[in-house]
Amino acid sequence: MQLYEMSAYALAGMIKNKSVSCLEVTQAFIKRIEETNDTLNSFLTKTFDSALKKAALLDKKLAAGEDIGALGGVVYALKDNICAKDVRTTCSSKILENYISPYSSCVYERLDKAGAVLIGKVDMDEFAMGASNENSAFNTVKNPYDLTRVPGGSSGASAVSVASMQAAFALGSDTGGSVRTPAAFCALTGFKPTYGTVSRYGLVAFASSLDQIGTLTRDISDAALVMNVIAGHDKRDSTSLNYKPFDYTAFLQKDLKGIKIGVDRNCLSSGVDEDTIKAYENTIDVFTSCGAEIVEVSFKMLEYVVPVYYLIACSEASSNLARYDGIRYGVRAEGNSPEEIIVNSRSKGFGKEVKRRIMLGTYALSSGYYDAYYNKALKARRLIKDDFYKVLDKCDAYLCPTTPSPAYKIGEKTEDFLSMYIADIFTVTANLAGVPAVSFNAGKNKDGLPIGMQLSSKALNEEVLFKAVYNYQLAADWHKMRPCI
Repeated sequence: MQLYEMSAYALAGMIKNKSVSCLEVTQAFIKRIEETNDTLNSFLTKTFDSALKKAALLDKKLAAGEDIGALGGVVYALKDNICAKDVRTTCSSKILENYISPYSSCVYERLDKAGAVLIGKVDMDEFAMGASNENSAFNTVKNPYDLTRVPGGSSGASAVSVASMQAAFALGSDTGGSVRTPAAFCALTGFKPTYGTVSRYGLVAFASSLDQIGTLTRDISDAALVMNVIAGHDKRDSTSLNYKPFDYTAFLQKDLKGIKIGVDRNCLSSGVDEDTIKAYENTIDVFTSCGAEIVEVSFKMLEYVVPVYYLIACSEASSNLARYDGIRYGVRAEGNSPEEIIVNSRSKGFGKEVKRRIMLGTYALSSGYYDAYYNKALKARRLIKDDFYKVLDKCDAYLCPTTPSPAYKIGEKTEDFLSMYIADIFTVTANLAGVPAVSFNAGKNKDGLPIGMQLSSKALNEEVLFKAVYNYQLAADWHKMRPCI
């Protein structure tokens, strides 16, 4: 087995045992990226030189008997809306094409301190707006399980980098499913934590009340290892929860006796395809065999989650993206007045999907429409959260598909953006309610494409999710699927 094929957990152990060096691990991943990136288009910025220097330094510390951290020598990738000082951060937008971040995000600082080695920044839907990774201003990222299909979005290239073994793990952002959808399409474990448990400092904002940094890993054990490093209070983020951090690895326990899994077959009428329904039923059987109690539940507000989500997300996006005016930073177009510079810069710098969402959000926030749209959406958000908690009062975790179907063809939905929005029906609730959710691979369809299932629970009840997925992955090995490249 090649070094790049190994899990983050295995690599960290091998490095600490000195059976392999940090430099050897880093070189293996660099070689893998060089062999595959021209096909997959995942990396926008490669940090090979700094990665090799970091690896060499870690090897010296290890030889001197020093602690190199929980993730010492483990190679990872960052979604290109998460800042690392002196590294380009584009958000896959022309308006930030040459922007070099003057500071680092909290998660980058914590990973760096824990010895993790950043190998590069990866592509995404522009400003995290999209579910397919087709909205990047730079590349079309390809799914490593079928190069004609999308990898999911907006953290599509984060998923591709891990699924194609270009990195041991990656971080993405999740505003309405942007970690979990790519995980489902690329046979990964994608975890969105409780809102506020991971600092958003240094994450370029899309919708501030919904955004959350999450992990993309090969299995739940790797997710636990990474979460132990990046989670915890950060005074620089006003929404950061001041709580005692969990030991996520302690949640990896066998046996689901006493755990209630909520099953909602009513949700399967929401455009879910036949293979995904079969995978859902099979997943229920696996949890039953692991000792879990299956409880029938019904989430009645499900039909409202997509319109409520898009009204709130687009409204917050129109406010957050107002800073990109071509004057303070970013691309500046020519103009004879400040107003003309702003109009020309935004026309040139923003892509079609970003413009669409800004216009929708600006309309919803405008005088005369604020109460009719945005304010009403906020009230509906509260009702959605309350109804979802009523469901979770009956069970420990709620099970549903991550997406209605596996990955679709590149270009298949680019002109039918509404169908792409509707496909977020199972993921956006976790963001609206601020609760944790995890997507894990639970099968494949007749074309061999991965099928993702999702578990969600009450805020700060991460333990039940990690325990459930850990037991699932012990009983079923779908997470061991390997790509075609």
